[in-house]
Amino acid sequence: MNNRRKLLVALGASVIAAPLGSVAQQQTKVWRVGFLTLRHVDFVDSDVYYGPFRQGMRELGYVEGKNLVIEWRSAGGKYDRLPGLATELVNLKVDVIVTASTAATSAAQEATTTIPIVMGNAGDPVGSGFVISLARPAGNITGLTGMQGDVLLKRLELLHGMVPKLSSLAVLVNPYNTENMRSLKLVQSAGQKFGIKILRADATSAQEIDNAFSWMHQQNATALFMFGDGLFQQQKSQIAELTAKHRLPAITSFQEHTEAGVLMSYAPNRADNFRRAATYADKIFKGANPGDLPVEQPTIFELFINGKTAKALGLTIPQSLLISPTR
Repeated sequence: MNNRRKLLVALGASVIAAPLGSVAQQQTKVWRVGFLTLRHVDFVDSDVYYGPFRQGMRELGYVEGKNLVIEWRSAGGKYDRLPGLATELVNLKVDVIVTASTAATSAAQEATTTIPIVMGNAGDPVGSGFVISLARPAGNITGLTGMQGDVLLKRLELLHGMVPKLSSLAVLVNPYNTENMRSLKLVQSAGQKFGIKILRADATSAQEIDNAFSWMHQQNATALFMFGDGLFQQQKSQIAELTAKHRLPAITSFQEHTEAGVLMSYAPNRADNFRRAATYADKIFKGANPGDLPVEQPTIFELFINGKTAKALGLTIPQSLLISPTR
């Protein structure tokens, strides 16, 4: 697979994807999109991930208030709210549901087998039971995957490169997140190959995140590995402060964590994924069957390293990762 990878060593750097697709023809119908996300969102347009979906719809000719309505539903970081919100969108008879995570996709899948569902970022669509295969989804779900397994192993490799004497690795897990639990097994297996002791630390609330870091300190963890999770994303400032307090080199899947002070992040460019999700909605509006639309894999990967944090931790950034930021 010829994936274009971008490694960025900077703070606040961003990748602007080229406009996707062609301008949609003028529509007389007002299309209704339900957008389901786990984490809290204040301002959609300025949101680094979800704003590009709205922008992508505009680029395809859909104008809110004219031929498009987007029903935004956020669970505010509470997994138990997702099923109710998914049902709410189904009852609104939206034309398509766009989901922002594996958990949101699972809730939408339980709520409907007929309304098309577009995944904005699902770690393992086949393993999660959303699609039969990436090439031929077959049901009412399609969209984009984050290639979770491959990315996790690369993330562990990058952290090991930054922390050569890594011996015990704390892994912050939200046990309510089924994708986190599947990912944990992969990291545990990879840890054995590297000769790294894996320390599982569970957290389902801000207080439990505090408790988890205290436990990591007691266990003499030498670094921290974080999975993608809506709660962890919301608590970026708290997590950054705790990694600094306990002097823990950490790698995460969110650029915002690195901007807040965490050492590293590596992940597909989610903004690009959500922009591309708009093209799926457009195709479905034009009559495409979601089961016939192949699930796309990410084409842009980003590594962010906080140089200030690396210096504070006494770590040297490998020369191979010192690549000028692309803006």
